[in-house]
Amino acid sequence: MACTQIIGTGSYAPSRVITNQELEQRVDTSDTWIRERTGIQERRQAAPEEATSDMAVQAARRALDMAGVAPEELDLIVVGTITADMPMPSCAAFVQAKLGARRAFAFDVGAACAGSLYAMSVADQFVRSGQVRRALVIGAELLSRVVDWEDRNTCVLFGDGAGAMVLSPSPTPEDGRGILSTHLHTDGTLADILTIPGGGSRTPMTEEAVRAKLNTLHMNGREVFRFAVRALVDSTQEALASHGLTPGQVDHVIAHQANARILDAALERLEIPRDKCWLNLHKYGNTSSASLPMTLDEAHRAGRLQRGDVIAMMAIGAGMTWGSAVVRW
Repeated sequence: MACTQIIGTGSYAPSRVITNQELEQRVDTSDTWIRERTGIQERRQAAPEEATSDMAVQAARRALDMAGVAPEELDLIVVGTITADMPMPSCAAFVQAKLGARRAFAFDVGAACAGSLYAMSVADQFVRSGQVRRALVIGAELLSRVVDWEDRNTCVLFGDGAGAMVLSPSPTPEDGRGILSTHLHTDGTLADILTIPGGGSRTPMTEEAVRAKLNTLHMNGREVFRFAVRALVDSTQEALASHGLTPGQVDHVIAHQANARILDAALERLEIPRDKCWLNLHKYGNTSSASLPMTLDEAHRAGRLQRGDVIAMMAIGAGMTWGSAVVRW
């Protein structure tokens, strides 16, 4: 099988900034409370006319430009999202049309905050098998439209954004560079600790459901925190061990960023210094599936990632879904 390389990255964040100080005027919270418990200082909000696919296309174009790949050369588009433009068709279908990627087949992956890692894993398998030569992986979320802006425990956490990666077979697989492996997990018995309960077949959207705010995000923060730290540590150790690597051999951590305390706890248990983890949570908040590829793009464009570096990726989302990956850059 061919080894898959990431040959281009891109990201997009809407221009509208919502600061902690602004949220102080909306709900019973404070800048100090938010910073101390989450590490977030501000987050982005999409313009009224923007949809998830619009943000996804912006990130995709930047990734394609870096990779030197035209949309017409794409064979596959996978979008990780839980906030597609509409229930049907997929966000990926809109992205394919807006890019003009006529050859590509396209679909969404719904794994919440782990969505882009799941999407990357799926695309990696297609590339390794030889069925696909150029794949576009996107994580995009417009969470500002599914949070309850009167719930101080959740509205302070989330932001809008998109990130993208272009995958391709390695031209020199013998050098060992590329996506070495991905490791995905799910525990559906924990589904109720992080949900958007309304809008599906179990609870169709009605006036009563909207009044009860069942169309917004509901979270048991304490349980999510407790599970997240353990899951991220275990899956990262699993991924490293599968290649005979130790945490001390990791050059960079590219992680989904939900909460600074979750990341700090996971890194401490892994014995990986915090300065090896690229952090942008303070600027964007939790952008769900967009977080990991946005973080990768920032680190890449800042020149932090050098040829041969070992990168550990990790993410966790509703489901509960979680996973890890090891990439040699």
